Amino acid sequence: MVWAKKTKTLLEWLKHSGKLNNFDRNLEKVTLVSAAPGKVICEMKVEEQHTNKTGTLHGGMTATLVDVISSLALLCTERGTSGVSVDMNITYISPVKMGEDILITAHVLKEGRSISFASVDLTNKATGKLIAQGRHTKHMGNRPSEGNVKKSNNERPE
Repeated sequence: MVWAKKTKTLLEWLKHSGKLNNFDRNLEKVTLVSAAPGKVICEMKVEEQHTNKTGTLHGGMTATLVDVISSLALLCTERGTSGVSVDMNITYISPVKMGEDILITAHVLKEGRSISFASVDLTNKATGKLIAQGRHTKHMGNRPSEGNVKKSNNERPE
């Protein structure tokens, strides 16, 4: 329950920080379904602002959802930070039309010392059909491993 509360607070902050006159306004309709360590599920109704000229979910919006929801999943780990994007790829599988509801499910695959990996599935809520699948790699900062702390120049090995 603590993960859900933390994630909901972060999602609300993201949606309401500022006047939503920037790109983040596209996230207004995203709502949290559940959160657990390393896993977040959100949902969203595809509205006109999320679509391309053919009336289906825009690829850029899909990429934004992969980016943001995977970052929320990384916040729901012991480390509790989302890092900086290094690589992101998305496979677009099937279209979703305006008015349809989608589920966005993010899983942390691995948290390393400095790099973390997450995957995200976007599915049609009504049919369960896979819409897109994304992978997101993030640099988490350098965290020295135990026993491998850098010595200052003044220290000499014995």
